[in-house]
Formats: sequence, C-alpha cells, structure tokens
Amino acid sequence: MEQRHIQSSSDDYELLDSGEGRKLERFGAYRLVRPCAQAIWPKKRDAGLWKSADALFERSRGNRWHGASALPGSWEIRLEGITFRISPTDFGHLGLFPEQRELWVWIRTIVEAALQSSHGSVSVLNLFAYSGGATLAAAMAGASVCHLDASKGMVAWARENAALNHLDRAPIRWIVDDVNRFLERELRRGRSYDAIILDPPTYGHGKNKEVYKIERELTSTVRTCWSLMSQNPLFILLTSHTPACTPVGLSNILRATAGTPEPLRLECGEMLLTGESSVLPVPSGTYCRGVLRNMVNMLK
Repeated sequence: MEQRHIQSSSDDYELLDSGEGRKLERFGAYRLVRPCAQAIWPKKRDAGLWKSADALFERSRGNRWHGASALPGSWEIRLEGITFRISPTDFGHLGLFPEQRELWVWIRTIVEAALQSSHGSVSVLNLFAYSGGATLAAAMAGASVCHLDASKGMVAWARENAALNHLDRAPIRWIVDDVNRFLERELRRGRSYDAIILDPPTYGHGKNKEVYKIERELTSTVRTCWSLMSQNPLFILLTSHTPACTPVGLSNILRATAGTPEPLRLECGEMLLTGESSVLPVPSGTYCRGVLRNMVNMLK
C-alpha cells in the first residue's frame, strides 16, 4: 500500500518540484536544491523558480553547498506537529527525512490506540534512530522509548529535538552503540518491547567502527528484533533507503524471520516526498510495517 500524503498548510516542509536528477524543496523559509537520482523525469516548474533557491548542493565535483552563506547555521521547522532543528551537512542532509512523516503519524495512531485500550503502557525500540522523528512521535503519543544510534553526534541532535518538543523529561533512553551488540545484550538481559522500529543504512559503522552491511546483516538483525518482542506485541516497522530493498523484499524479510509468534497484517510501499497536489511525488525509500495480533484486534 503506497503512501500519498498531500502537503499540509501547517507544515514547514514542501516539495516544490523535481526532475532531471534534482529536487527543489522548501524547509521553512529556505528553498534548497539537492541531487535526486530517482527524479528521472522532466522538471515541471519554470527555471525561475529553481533559480530562486537559496542554496544548492552538488556531488558532481565533491560534496559541497553553493550559496550556503545565505543559510543560517541551523534553524527550526515543524512537521506533523513535531519541531526539528535542521542544519546543512557535508553530505547534503539536513538532519531530517521528510519522506517518513506519514509513518510518524501512523506510529502515533497505533500507540494512542494501544494506550486507550487495555494494553497499558507501550515500550518502543527505535534502532538506527538518526535525529529522532519516530522516537518523538512515539513519545508524544505516550510511549516509553529506547532510542539507539551509533553516532554520538546524532543522538545529541535527537536529544536537542526532544527538548524542542518539551520531551526532555519524557521516558526516553538515549543509547550510543552498535545495533547488533546492543540487541544481543538486551536478549541476555531478558528485555522486551511492544514495538520495534528500524531504518538500517546500506553501509554504516557502529560505535567502535563495527561494519554494518545491509545485505549481510539485515536478516539477522530483524530475526533478533522478533526475539525481543513482548508477550503483547503491537508492531514492527522496517524502512530502507537501499535500492535493493523493495517493498516486497522488506515484506519477505519480515515474514521469513518472524516464525509464527503472531499473525501479521503487512502493509508495504514507497516513502514519498510530496508537495501540493500538482507536484509529482518523489519516491524516497521503502517501508514495510507489520501489525501484530493484539493491534489488529484493536483496529477492527
């Protein structure tokens, strides 16, 4: 099932146009042009709009921003009710992946439904958690969250985002660690979670330079995640920006590793960057979410 999210007038992010290997986006008051390999179609908007961009990021002659002096070192934007601090990085990222916003809404909906039922408290594990969009969505809905990323800097950035949303005293555990090592320790400790979210990189490094390659590690990581599910599980959400990880591929991984602990209702599709209805959506990764038996019953 594909997501199709039309830009909300209250959001500070908007896809303005795309095409010819680039995308033009608005982050608050600033318009930025960045590379976009998926945008193989022609641009729809006129050249004047593209030329009005405040800054442009290029990879063709080394990673660099043009016009970055027109941008502040960082600024805040609000997306789906969550405030983020964003900042231009040397990789062209800003500390935010807007294509995941529909999933934040879904997370919040599931957690709220569980808490309004007889489920009681909800515990969420967020792996490869980056700047914390999913963590903040779950915490805002009332869940306790374990937020893990191998980058100390990204965990610090996520904690800043939590403070911006008045969640600095929320029940969030902030962990800097290698994912697989952490999961092994959680198993030995006998810990469990009602919901698990993971967004693994194509290639990454752990806290102590452990190498993570998605084609080699993902199946094992997901299998361990299933072992950490509680007796009253709600959902598992797997997302990816790796081209080989298609929606069906992610679905197959969830099904093949789950065994038979709980019946699944799987929903899969592409994550999309979107703007107004006239703007072509840009596919920006894939997702597969498995709703487990308890949650299926609650949503009937």
